Amino acid sequence: MDEMPLSKAEISRLRGLRLKRNREAAGQFVVEGPKVVAELLAAGHGFAAIYAIGEWPPPAGITPTPVTATEMSRISHFPSPSEVLAVGTIERPQLVADELSAGFTLALDGVQDPGNVGTLLRIADWFGFDRVLLSPTCADLFSQKVINASMGSFARVRVVTTALAPVLATCRAPVLGCELAGDPVTALGPLNAAVVVIGSEGRGLSEDVLAHLTRRVTIPKFGRAESLNAAVAAGIVCAHLRR
Repeated sequence: MDEMPLSKAEISRLRGLRLKRNREAAGQFVVEGPKVVAELLAAGHGFAAIYAIGEWPPPAGITPTPVTATEMSRISHFPSPSEVLAVGTIERPQLVADELSAGFTLALDGVQDPGNVGTLLRIADWFGFDRVLLSPTCADLFSQKVINASMGSFARVRVVTTALAPVLATCRAPVLGCELAGDPVTALGPLNAAVVVIGSEGRGLSEDVLAHLTRRVTIPKFGRAESLNAAVAAGIVCAHLRR
C-alpha cells in the first residue's frame, strides 16, 4: 500500500492529544506501543485510527494507516517513537439508578498517580468487580500512563467518572472506606455487594466521602511501615471480599 504523507494539521492534532484539554475537546485519546495496542485490540476495544510503520505486524482484520518513521517521530508522544500509535474515542458511561446497590464497586477518591489508577483498574478486573468509580480529581482515565498501567483492563472494566458523595449517599450496599483507624478488614463477614473506597496516599479520603461511609476498614499491621500503597491496600481488601 502506498503511503500518503500526513498533513501538518493531522500531525499537529495527534501531537496535541497528549494534553487533557485537547483530548476532551476532540473526544479522542492516544495509546502508543505494540504491547498496549495489542492488549486493547485483544480485549475487543476498537480504535478510530491506527498509524503504523512497516515493522509493525497488524493483527488479522486490522489495516493501519501506514506512516514513515519520520512521521511517527512527529506524532509520537514518547521520546523514542514506537511502531504503532492508535487513536480511540472517549466514552463517558453514566451510572443508572441504584446501580451501586448491587455487585461490587471500587471507588477512587482523588487518586492522582496515573500508575496507581491503572493498577487499580487491573485489580478490579482481576477480582471481577462490576465497576470502578473515579472522582473528578483522579488522574485522567484517558492518559497513556493510566491505560498502559491497566494492562488491557482499561477495555474490560466499566469505569464511570462522577462526584462520589452524591452517588454514595443513595447507595444501599455497604460503603467501606479504607482508613488506618478502621476496623480490621478480616473482621468483615461475607458480603454480596459493597463499595470499596480508596483515597489518595497523601490525603486519604475526602471529608464529603467520609460522611457516607458505613464502615471504616484497615489492613492489620504487623511491622513498622507507616502506610501501604493505595493499589496494594485495595488488592488486599478486594481479595478479602472475594474470599
